[in-house]
Amino acid sequence: MPYTANKPGPAPDPDELRARIPGWGADADPAVRPAVPREQPGIQTGAHWEVPEDQGGRGGREKSVEHSRLTPVFGTAQPLHGLAGRVRRYAYERYSEGQTAHWLILILGDRIDSTTAHLKSLFTRRPDDPITQSGILGERGHRPISSRFGRGRADLKHAWLDPLLVLGPWVIAGTLVVMLGRAIVRPAAGRRSAGDDDGRRRA
Repeated sequence: MPYTANKPGPAPDPDELRARIPGWGADADPAVRPAVPREQPGIQTGAHWEVPEDQGGRGGREKSVEHSRLTPVFGTAQPLHGLAGRVRRYAYERYSEGQTAHWLILILGDRIDSTTAHLKSLFTRRPDDPITQSGILGERGHRPISSRFGRGRADLKHAWLDPLLVLGPWVIAGTLVVMLGRAIVRPAAGRRSAGDDDGRRRA
């Protein structure tokens, strides 16, 4: 078996595989492979280029450090933006895709992006709803506790982290709103009390 500490044995004989697995090696014979003519060198493809023409708007696009050039065609539907974009661009410019730091920084960028999106929603007419949109109500009637134990579920390892990721941005946003409210109310209350004191002195 691959992906084990023990070295796998020799590859099985093709005749053995063909006898054991129905249809194995159906494409081994070039005579029955439709793609074989297209795989031969010298075939006329009709292409008018050696390398496709580069798509416009390449400036500032992220590219992994192990790639010598940006691909000729790339997506533009989700351009990098804000602090999350800077974090993601740093991951591409500094670390290879084979390094754990590359992916951890990208995950951090995703968390920043989702948190800022939640915060922005608080200033709209329809803010995000952490209860219904998290899917927690779907747990009712489906044994939310017992179904997570004794079944070898992989998500049990990070179940403790899920509430922090879902509710954490809301707790932070609520704390910031309360702090902002206090910062606005306290000076106003101080000015009112100072005005009342002045009025009593004049009386």
